[in-house]
Amino acid sequence: MDALASLLHGPRAHGAFLMRVVLDPPWGVRVEDQAPVTLLTPARGHAWVIPTTGDAVRLEAGEVAVVRGPEPYMVADDPATPPQAVITPGGCAVTPQGREELCEALDLGLRTWGSRPGAAAELLVGTYQMPGEVSAGLLRALPPLLVSRQADPAVTGLLSAEIERDEPGQETVLDRLLDLLLISVLRGWFAEKEENAPAWYRALGDPVVGQALRLLHDHPAHPWTVASLAAKAGVSRAALAKRFAALVGQPPMAYLTAWRLELAARMLRETNLPLEAVARRVGYGSAFALSAAFKRERGVSPRDHRRLGPPAS
Repeated sequence: MDALASLLHGPRAHGAFLMRVVLDPPWGVRVEDQAPVTLLTPARGHAWVIPTTGDAVRLEAGEVAVVRGPEPYMVADDPATPPQAVITPGGCAVTPQGREELCEALDLGLRTWGSRPGAAAELLVGTYQMPGEVSAGLLRALPPLLVSRQADPAVTGLLSAEIERDEPGQETVLDRLLDLLLISVLRGWFAEKEENAPAWYRALGDPVVGQALRLLHDHPAHPWTVASLAAKAGVSRAALAKRFAALVGQPPMAYLTAWRLELAARMLRETNLPLEAVARRVGYGSAFALSAAFKRERGVSPRDHRRLGPPAS
């Protein structure tokens, strides 16, 4: 698995919150749901995304905004429009004063919320509700607000059509479409805005560090040392250590530790493998060694991390 593929493997929605929002101007919604990642795309009309810090961005139909939480932000027909609703954790809406719930009043049927079905603005919203659904590496790579001006119309069109359907397995279909939309946006963003991509992504183009990164990603369980990596890359140990740290932003072994723990986190969420087997697959000699590293670096035990969600079927 190449380094970019490994990063884009991270989105794995499970019961994601997907909604069609239809509103007439003036409209404004303040989002305080604390979700790790939200995607917004107008299917009709336009919308402004106003982050807590940074410039407001106007979205036209078919464009996609990726908002990294948990900081609150505004979505409105105009940056000057005050909020008429606040989205709280869990996806429900209340008045700005928080005194009245609006979910029932604005419910327009299956996954549709707003003022009336034919409103001037139609916005598709997809939210990853739990941090474990998006890898830590991907969250670190994302800016607070990313906008794709050339989103794949096939994906957005299919998502729009499937939001209206109510068939067996529909939640799984929508989860995977949300993953696909995010992956397609990120792939295009990395290709067009390479200067904004993570340091390791830019380092892939370096003949020495790029080779070392590919070795670490392809063979994470190998007992790597800086010396063995340097030998494979054809440079001295000191040269690799210096060059790797300069381009990636951390030493080779620190990067390897983070990558191994990222893989372990995925396996814990997506499989029923016992901890001992997970440890061996990512290069740790025992479940105890993996548990100690996992708790030290991520602040939770592997068992607690696994409880964040059921394994993939």
